Amino acid sequence: MVTGILICAIGLLPLFLALSISKVYNETKLSVGMVISMILITIWQLDIGVLYLQDVLSEGLVLFLFKLFRIGPTFSLPIVLYVAYWIIKNQPSVIKKVNGLTKIKYALFTKKALIGFAIWSTIVYIISWTSLGIKGLVVTEESIASNHYLPDYGPLVWVYIFHMGIIVFFLFVVCVLSGRIRNSHFKNFLRGFSFNALFLILPGILNFLPLTGVLTSSIGVILFSVASMHIFVKFNVDLKSYNHELMEKQKKLDYTGQLTGSLIHEVKNTNVIIKSFSSMLEKSDALIERDKRTLEMIGKSSEHLEQLADNYRAYMKSSAMTFKTDDLAEIVQASIDFSAGMLQENNVKLEFINIYSPLNVYLNKANLQQVFINLIKNSVEAMPENRANKKITIRTEIDDKNIIIHFKDNGKGICPENWVSVFDPFISLGNKKRGMGLGLPFVKKMMIEHLGDIHIVESSSNGTHFKLEIPQEGMLRGGNYQKPPQ
Repeated sequence: MVTGILICAIGLLPLFLALSISKVYNETKLSVGMVISMILITIWQLDIGVLYLQDVLSEGLVLFLFKLFRIGPTFSLPIVLYVAYWIIKNQPSVIKKVNGLTKIKYALFTKKALIGFAIWSTIVYIISWTSLGIKGLVVTEESIASNHYLPDYGPLVWVYIFHMGIIVFFLFVVCVLSGRIRNSHFKNFLRGFSFNALFLILPGILNFLPLTGVLTSSIGVILFSVASMHIFVKFNVDLKSYNHELMEKQKKLDYTGQLTGSLIHEVKNTNVIIKSFSSMLEKSDALIERDKRTLEMIGKSSEHLEQLADNYRAYMKSSAMTFKTDDLAEIVQASIDFSAGMLQENNVKLEFINIYSPLNVYLNKANLQQVFINLIKNSVEAMPENRANKKITIRTEIDDKNIIIHFKDNGKGICPENWVSVFDPFISLGNKKRGMGLGLPFVKKMMIEHLGDIHIVESSSNGTHFKLEIPQEGMLRGGNYQKPPQ
């Protein structure tokens, strides 16, 4: 009896940790998966603990509780799949079309597969309630602890063994696939979670061997609970720290925009004073012809300054933008499709190279799509007419925190002294006959709005290489974000 109480008490540790997780970290679906998995581990431990309550409970009640608590180990497969599905689905990983791991990923880690394994687990659980799964209980005296029950399995016990084998296989697959996730936070968490789960299941198998039973699974539960809690807390702390950095950056950008708006406002006020005094001087009869021409130039300059300030204000002012998670690769492809007519008309080939799926980013779809349309348009217009092979190449890359887009063309190039000023509004480099010089400034502004950036890596008479960076995590997680108007 003491052994059974000890095992059940140890089994309450994951439940306690699950309740703590649900109160502190409840922002994402991943938290739900972690809480449910911890609860199932507790039920699994209770499933073992009741077998050691021979002196307290009747054999019939022990058998009933054992079958009831069988839900813990049985439904751990869908929960493992859910956690892995949630992470793998939302994080970019390298795709190799001929790779077997990619086929496994797209076959197993889908919503349909999740539903399918939940149905399969239900069937396995139902079989356990019948004599085909568990016929009854037998008492064993071959134990290092005390006499206890062991289940007397029926002819379909192989179904349950096969089911547990699938779980072990899944955990191995998840361990391997986690290495293909480029975000270090999610990669470390998924790898640690799957490894800890493997370490829990393997000692749990020994629990039904009389000479090794009793505490083997309990030790595994303790280590699993502590290790999983550690990696989950570290995962959330790292993400919160990174998101805090992004939000601080956004606050600075908002402040800069407000400061610029105030400066434009003051320029317009000062310009009103200049225009007023100029108007007063024009009415004076004491002005000679040269003074009148000077006042006329002041008036024209004042009007130009007012128009420039209005243009800057219109450029700086942004309506409320809604951000949501979307696939950046699809955004780029849509921009290419939209520009297909212009590319064909100018005989420009465009190659889009992407080996990651998905490329989920927290973004504003319309504005980010316009970013790539502007870049394509600028590159097409920068192509010399006599260039034999006009080509644009867009290639994706991922580092620890950012999704990187390399945008290359073989146009005329940009002089090094203009690499920075090319992103300033209303500045034309003389390469285009029409336009206000707002294409690249708009691109720069939108990348900054997405907490990313764009800069020129290399440019010469053979073409230009732009590098765009945007955070993988976006601005906020768990909901839409609306940027307030400045």
